[in-house]
This record gives sequence, structure tokens and C-alpha cells, in this order.
Amino acid sequence: MRESKMDQVQAAEFGLLEELMEDETPEKKHETLNKYIDKMETRIKFQVPDFEQDLQWLNTSSPLSMSKELEGKLVVMDFFTYCCVNCLHILPDLEQLEELYKIQDGVVVLGVHSAKFANEKVLSNILSAILRYNINHPVVNDSEATLWNKLQIVCWPTLLVVSPTGKYLRTFVGEGHKESLEEFLKLALDYYREKGLIKTHSLPVALEKGKLPATPLKFPGKIAVSQNGKMIAIADSGHHRIIICGKDGLVQWVVGGGKKGLQDGSLSEARFNSPQGMAFVGEDLYVADTENHVIRKVDLKSSLVSTVAGTGVQGQDKEGGRIGTQQEISSPWDIQAGYSVGSKSEDILFIAMAGTHQIWVYFIQDGKWYKGRQYQAGTCVRFAGSGSEENRNNSYPARAAFAQPSGITVSTHPELNSMFVADSESSTVRSVSMKDGAVKGLVGGEKDPMNLFAYGDVDGTGIAAKLQHPLGVALVTDDKGLLLVADSYNHKIKSVDIASKKCETWASPSQSDKGCNSIPIDLNEPAGLCVDKTNRILYIADTNNHVIRTVDLGTKAVSHLPIIFPTPDEADGSRKKQVNDFVKANTVVKELPPVNLAAGTTVDVRLHISLPEGHHFTEEAPSNWMLICKDEANKVLNIDYTTNGSIQSSEEQSMLTFTMPSNLDLLKCVQVYIKCRVFFCDDSNVCRLKENVYKQDFVSQDTEKITSDKSVIIDFRF
Repeated sequence: MRESKMDQVQAAEFGLLEELMEDETPEKKHETLNKYIDKMETRIKFQVPDFEQDLQWLNTSSPLSMSKELEGKLVVMDFFTYCCVNCLHILPDLEQLEELYKIQDGVVVLGVHSAKFANEKVLSNILSAILRYNINHPVVNDSEATLWNKLQIVCWPTLLVVSPTGKYLRTFVGEGHKESLEEFLKLALDYYREKGLIKTHSLPVALEKGKLPATPLKFPGKIAVSQNGKMIAIADSGHHRIIICGKDGLVQWVVGGGKKGLQDGSLSEARFNSPQGMAFVGEDLYVADTENHVIRKVDLKSSLVSTVAGTGVQGQDKEGGRIGTQQEISSPWDIQAGYSVGSKSEDILFIAMAGTHQIWVYFIQDGKWYKGRQYQAGTCVRFAGSGSEENRNNSYPARAAFAQPSGITVSTHPELNSMFVADSESSTVRSVSMKDGAVKGLVGGEKDPMNLFAYGDVDGTGIAAKLQHPLGVALVTDDKGLLLVADSYNHKIKSVDIASKKCETWASPSQSDKGCNSIPIDLNEPAGLCVDKTNRILYIADTNNHVIRTVDLGTKAVSHLPIIFPTPDEADGSRKKQVNDFVKANTVVKELPPVNLAAGTTVDVRLHISLPEGHHFTEEAPSNWMLICKDEANKVLNIDYTTNGSIQSSEEQSMLTFTMPSNLDLLKCVQVYIKCRVFFCDDSNVCRLKENVYKQDFVSQDTEKITSDKSVIIDFRF
């Protein structure tokens, strides 16, 4: 059997490693490497496949091609997945490499994101990771691992060096190869420069958000739930609008036209600018229209939007006291309904005024306030905070200081009677007494009020606990129960026992906090929390994932809120096109020998996975299969066109059961495509991905060559 190019490549790399181990001097080592480079370029000549044309790119203004933009460059492809800690470990090495060699020098670092989890396939999540980890090189979203499969990559991270002529040179698997990589690139540069193959042109690098996919939500910031739990309001901040839906996600109202602006009027005419916090009061929804520096009222009965406070221009006033749109305010980030002194109905709004580092109050109706003050409806006035950006607690609210308060929640229960504030820039949660306005620290930060850098990710009590830029808070119950905190930059939800000030991790990414009892949720800078106390459901604005998560507070079951618009979706195209797309996403379709069956035979199509010895399934990345039948079988046999399932063990499992028709004229062949994706790890927890696609035909024949088997096993091989 003729050896494939990939086999030759792997043999050459293995031979190189053996030779390098025997080389005793740097000179001999360089000689070995130079011979290897020449061998890969002139003898093996394995051409790296170009990128699929429909892939999504980040950090570039246009897609890149191996035969065009990248020709004449030594390309270092980083096959990574952003959940992988080993992948993060090599990012400083790549950053130093980019400082050592500019694109014009002939070296390009290019990230090939090959997702481990389904959630990591979403381009917006990869973009968030790129921004979070300061990745400044082009990244292609190889969401279906097409290039990964073609090049038989097996481990995250893997660095592949590609020659200026597009040929496969060498891989560096795992981390800790900084010096070896730099040495190899230096020799390769010298080799190709001597041949005149290095080009000095630049690339269309564009380090900004510009290619996010269309999603129902875009960077949702905050959530609010009506008292009966039937309406959920979502600040669809990136789309500059408010979505109001039911518990099933069916959209009831879209408030705002989707383009930023400041305009009152009907729900469709209204314009917002990055709205954040919201609060239901009766049949009205109040909105903190953050970047417009105003508070809006959405009258759901009349379907009209009006501005009730703020001038539309960022204000510097730190006292307030004017009426409505005469009062300037600055970046209101969150709002909560409350009670004026002596009132039995919600008649005020508390405002987290992030721009002036204060807590303000807006009077919906005429009402009394502390020290016997009386305020007219529409008045907007400072409640707590001097306006200095500090972590300063004080019994006198005007002498206390906050640092960009971004989330608030209020309980008037006699045992609490307090507001709780997510004070983002001090990385603390603070309390404000509803009795006298006294401000106290609850968790996070430190004693020095000027130190706004006392952040971290530590469970503990009081200031021993550490948070990192919390943006949201929510009470599970109104009494002295748990306070939940969106610990945004730690991508977690923390719980705080208010009486003891004990802070613990309540929900965290599935790949972290091994051994703790937290709920596994892969959050990405969650910014908003809200508890539906009627149905005991926690809603989480999973901001950088562009979704709303839900947690059943009784069972701790995690799900997400689908956003379902009432208009019907457009047709997805023919089933034939779907099969073609299904197959196109993979490199090789393994055609299995046809199975001949007698008419009327009942067939059970089963899957069997046999892992390599010493390996186990990856618990954190569920393996799965998908099966697609061709049109004819779907129509005649009345079976599902597509079906899928999870792979949790090596035991056989049934994927499809059907009966061949007795009348051979109706259907003579059932054609099935099966795609299996298996994540598996060895005993040292080095994890890999293997994907196979099979085509299986079941043929009805009235001949002697008929199988009597009714179970057909698809044997997944490694």
C-alpha cells in the first residue's frame, strides 16, 4: 500500500526528533534542522490545504488565503480552543514571537480556533476571548474542525509552521516550545530568504469588532422580571433595544428600532443607546438608557416610550433635585423599584449612577424622604455617595463613596431593609441601609478606601473574599437568605450569606474549580442577575455569550432562555442541500459496504465506540452523533429526516430503527449519513478529538444474497 503524504510527514517529524536527541552540538543541531527543512520543502512537499471560503475571520478586514495574502510568509498556525489552559499558556510565547518578527519580516502568527465545546463555535464568544486575552493576530473560526481533520491535528495546543510556498514544515504539540520554535523559525527564515521566497507585504489586520454574527441578542446587559414572573425584560444592549418576552422566550414586545439614538414615541419609533438596568412598576417598565444619560418609561398599555429624567447629555451634577428632563445625570447603569418613606406601593426608583459614582433616587410620585424632606413627582436626587471614586463606607450617606456602582437590588423586609450594590471598580459588594442611608462593606475590597485594586477570585468572609469587577446582584429571597453576585470578570456567580458575610462560588465555568460544589455554567462576563421569586428561577445575562441563562433554584438545573420572535423563519432550503452541507463540513466520508436486506426486514442501526486502550470519554465535552436520511426514505418510511444523540459510553446504542417496505417498487435503497464526534482523554488527561463520517446504504433485493441480520453495527474506529 502506497504511503500517504500525511504518513510521510509524520515519519519525517518523528525522525527529526530522534536525530535532534542524538545531536551533541548546536552546529550539528542546526545542520539537522536545515536538512529537515529542505526535505519538507523539496522532497515531501505536502501542501497545506487552503481555508474554506465560508469561514469566519477575526482581527482582519478580509479573509486570508494561503495562495494569496499568506504566500511568501512563514505562517505559524496556532490550533487552539480558548477554554484550554495550555493554549493560554503559550499566548505569551506567541506575543513575544510577534514582537520579535513583524509581518513585514515574513512571519505571521495565525490562530485556528478549533472548538472543543459547542459554545466555543460561536464567533462572538471567540471574539470576546480574543479581546480578553489580548490576541493581536488574525484568527479563523474553523468551527467544524475542517482543517484540524485534514491535517490530522490531535491535541490542543498544536503549532504548525507552514512554509512561504504553503508546505507543511513542522508541528510543536503542547506548551513549552518557545526556544525551539524561535530557533526553527530563524533557520527557516534564513533558508527561504536565501531562495528569495520571503515577501515583505503587509496583511489586512484590523483589530476591532466588526464581524459578529447575527444573533437574537447582542451583549445583553441586564434583566428584569415582573412580579408575577410572566414577563421578562432583557436589555439587548448591543442592539440598542429592549426585548420583553414570556417565560417560554416568545417575544411579546420589541422596544426600540435597533439603531442607537434618543427618541421618544411608539415602541418601534423609540431609540435607545446601550440600555442597561430595568424595573417593572405596575404596567410600566423603566429603563436606564445608559449612554443617553437618561431614564426612560415604557408604557406597555399605551405602547409609548417617554423620557422621564436626564437631559440626554452627560451631566456633572452630584446633588440633583431638579424635575425630570431638567435634571442632568450621568451613565445610569441599573435601577430598582422602591418605596418612599411611609409608602405602601412602589413609588420611587433607585439608580446606580455609575458616571458620578453615586446612588440616586427618582420619584415616580410625590413622596417623603429622609429627614422629613418632601419631593415632587419627577424629582431626581442624590441618595448616597460623595461623587469621589472610592471604596469609602460611612454612616452618613453623603460622605460615603462608591466606584462605578453597576448593579443594585433592594429588600424592604424588616430583617434586611437594605440595598445591595455591586460596586464594580472597587470589586466589592456594599450595603446601604434603607433606614438611614448608612453605607457598609459586605464582601471584597480592603480597608483602605483609596485602593481600588484589591481584586481577585477568593472565597472567604468579608474583605477576605475577593471579587473582580462585579456588575450584578440579586436576592434569592427578601429575608436574610442568599445574595447572588455576578462576579463578572471571574466569569462566575458568587453567593453571599448576608448575616455571616461568607462569600462562596455558586456557579462557575465547567473547566474550573474542580472538586468544589458549584454549579457548572460556562459564563462569559455575566453582567446582570434577576430572581423570579414566584417561580424560583434565576435569570443570568451571559453578556459575552449573547444569551440569557436560567437556573432552577430548587433543582439547580441549568438551561437558557430561547428568544423566539413571532414571525415565521424563512425556509432553510432543500433537504438535499442540507445533506450536502453536512458532508462538506468534513474531510472524508467513509463509505461502508452496502447491506442487502429482504423486503419487510426491520433494521436497527446501532453505533459502537471502541476507545483506544487507556482512554476514557471526556466528561466536560460531551461526544455526540448525528444521522441524516435521504429524502426518499423519509417520505416512504415516515422516519425522522435527522436525528442525533449523545455518546456516554462504549456500549452499543440504537440510532435508527426502520422497516424496509414489502413493495420493492416503493423504495429500493435507504441511504444514511452518520457523523460521530468523540472527545476522549488518556489517563494523564491529555484530551483529543476524533470525528468520522460514514455513508451506509441499505438495499432491498429479492435475491439469494440476503443478510439475515436485523441489527447493523456502525463500528467507530480510531
